[in-house]
Amino acid sequence: MRKLNVLVPAIAAAALAFGAAAPSPAQVSFGVNIGPQPVCPYGYYDYAPYNCAPYGYYGPEWFTNGLFIGAGPWFHGPHDFHGHVNNHFDMQHGYHGPYPNHGEHFDAHHNFHDFHGNAMSDGRGSDHGHDHGR
Repeated sequence: MRKLNVLVPAIAAAALAFGAAAPSPAQVSFGVNIGPQPVCPYGYYDYAPYNCAPYGYYGPEWFTNGLFIGAGPWFHGPHDFHGHVNNHFDMQHGYHGPYPNHGEHFDAHHNFHDFHGNAMSDGRGSDHGHDHGR
């Protein structure tokens, strides 16, 4: 019983010390970026930061009536869609030429019949039939 008499005040003191601590507010935050889809006349690369692709990167199957159907998070094609791309125009493959400006409009007069793709992409970052010769 003597041990219990010593133990109870120690437990009570510990409970007061830990129980009396000032509560701190939880810091929980999250963000949702809701806004209009960025405007790019020829399409986006299928990887972040989704910069505009130069003319000649995407083949005609990426367009419907002159409208780009998308790549990256804006892709709206069928689930099993695969389209031709020419990754020689990819900045990750050494391209340093001009890019369209954001907000610039697609010129429907471009002739896609001369397009020569060297890879297939599903618009979600997966390449198929990739040309490693670059």
